[in-house]
Amino acid sequence: MKNEHKPIIGITMGDPASIGPEIAVKALLNPVMYDICRPILVGDARVFEDITSRLKLNAVIHPVASVQDAKFRLGTIDVYDLANVDLATLRFGEISAMAGEAAFASVKTVIDLALADEIDATVTGPINKKSINEAGHHFAGHTEIYAHFTNTKKYGMLLVEDNLKVIHVSTHVSLRQACDLVKKDRILEVIELLHNGLISLGETNLKLGVAGLNPHAGDSGLFGTEDDEEILPAVEEARRRGFDVEGPVPADTLFSKAATGYYGGVVAMYHDQGHIPFKLTGFQWNAAKQQMDSVKGVNITMGLPIIRTSVDHGTAFEIAGKGVASPDAMVLAIESAVQLAKNRRKSLLPA
Repeated sequence: MKNEHKPIIGITMGDPASIGPEIAVKALLNPVMYDICRPILVGDARVFEDITSRLKLNAVIHPVASVQDAKFRLGTIDVYDLANVDLATLRFGEISAMAGEAAFASVKTVIDLALADEIDATVTGPINKKSINEAGHHFAGHTEIYAHFTNTKKYGMLLVEDNLKVIHVSTHVSLRQACDLVKKDRILEVIELLHNGLISLGETNLKLGVAGLNPHAGDSGLFGTEDDEEILPAVEEARRRGFDVEGPVPADTLFSKAATGYYGGVVAMYHDQGHIPFKLTGFQWNAAKQQMDSVKGVNITMGLPIIRTSVDHGTAFEIAGKGVASPDAMVLAIESAVQLAKNRRKSLLPA
């Protein structure tokens, strides 16, 4: 494949006090990344230079003022330089408005580049929500930032790791509020987002499972009425519209079946219902070393006019700057972005 045919992938710095810059650089030391795409980091070039020098990573940081100036060459890492971090005051693992502002600016910039068709897809590093909010940007997370700046009303968080593909009815709200958000129209909306997401990923198993909210999916109203009054009607309507979908299925049964590939994707009712089984699958904790050996899993925002994938782990402030962070999830996020960009390009070709 000629270089110009490879998708251009914009990758945000994440919080500069986190493992974000480290995993971004480590991921781009993998030759496969340059075989499949043209990656460009977005953030402060000095932050990447510092982490590269500090950890003795074999790469040269190449600051650029435009995407057109990038070299896209293994060993030379292009950075769309925002020059907005004060290295003298930056401290690994510390929450600060300065770090939050820098992280937010990298996200906003990569969104703008994608909307302007200067890049084909975006990948985000981890941010700290408190730092973002201390900087004056009152968003619950990346998903909400993307939805706001792309003027997207219907969207969902899709997690992908091997056989397990999970989308959520609600995410960053209290558990009490999450129960109130279990409504037929929203569930139906998310079923459609999941179906379309699987197609965009090139998946062929389109059988969907919808989790119940209550224990035993309510057990015919004994443990709550939401399963019968909101979830079941949504599933029945989805079937009428042609979707291959089952539910509500008790969550303790649903995810064990989904992990084997029985379902192509599943709908979780709230954040932890989907994230806990997902991270049990993708995260490998080393008890002896007291650290993660591997952190896998990709977060994809469905419903946007642009492509956004992300690592599905946090800032890991406790290990920032120590050189032990795994780039596995970042590599997977970039690979997913490339696949989505290729499939989108195919869908735009004339029949």
